[in-house]
Amino acid sequence: MSSLPTFADVQAAARRLEGVAIRTPLLENARVNAALGGRLFIKAECLQRTGSFKIRGAYNFLASMSDADRRKGAVGWSSGNHAQGLAEAGRLLGVKTTIVMPADAPALKVANTRASGAEVVLYDRVKDSREEIGLGIARKTGATVVPPYDHPWILTGQGTAGLELAEQAEALGVTLDAVAAPCSGGGLSTGVALGVKGLSPSTTVHAGEPAGFDDLARSLASGKKETNEKLSGSICDALLAPTPGDVTFPLAQKVLGPGLVVTDDEVLDAMEVAFREFKLVVEPGGAVALAAALTGKLPVKGRAVAVICSGGNVDHATFIRALSRHS
Repeated sequence: MSSLPTFADVQAAARRLEGVAIRTPLLENARVNAALGGRLFIKAECLQRTGSFKIRGAYNFLASMSDADRRKGAVGWSSGNHAQGLAEAGRLLGVKTTIVMPADAPALKVANTRASGAEVVLYDRVKDSREEIGLGIARKTGATVVPPYDHPWILTGQGTAGLELAEQAEALGVTLDAVAAPCSGGGLSTGVALGVKGLSPSTTVHAGEPAGFDDLARSLASGKKETNEKLSGSICDALLAPTPGDVTFPLAQKVLGPGLVVTDDEVLDAMEVAFREFKLVVEPGGAVALAAALTGKLPVKGRAVAVICSGGNVDHATFIRALSRHS
């Protein structure tokens, strides 16, 4: 693509999302701050519509389409949060959505996607290609493919969370030293960096990833797109993209600091702290940036740091596992 998205694009997305996306709170906890020796803020996107930040990008994408294209519908593929965000965005804008989901996706996520009016097409993860199925539907119906992260309209929509965060910090009289966001394909972290740096250029922004799935961290270090060896094997099921996106990686090289990598155990601990101290339900993938702050991988001592808890769509068993670590 000829030019990368800009702060102005995030501002335009914010205008489209006004009154649609919830302006989620920026939370602080005195006990946690005392333990860390600095100020830690959580942007609680787990409280967003559909339980994650994904509606921001999906709605911005559909709202940016032409009327003619919207009438033909939209198609996407996702095992969870993007599915629910796109389905709800379609419901709000009157756009027919078709979502290709794995047959073994959590029943609740499938039900929630259908509840927003989407048609769900199930596929076998082992035998079928969700991309081929989705592209086939698009060819047959004329529907527009809405990717989960690798598109300017998606990442600038996600970036509105960063813009809000920077505005909320500014209202508190706080200049943030650093911000971190969870990362799969890089749509949230790069968008957030655009939003934050547009208002606070001195703030560094970082992407958090699970150990073994730190393709962006390694790509930023090597200067070229790296790929993960495995496709599964982390509790952070929302963050397992195999390699950075074609749009997100060049932007990441411009706007992101070094990557942050955390283990599944550190993520479970962060989920427990989020619940105990902030009263938040956070899914594993949503807790990686918080885990980086709590473990000192993103230093908080003597600084003001904000992290995005990006989603709260966690199954009961995993959540109980997190809470029982320190019971």
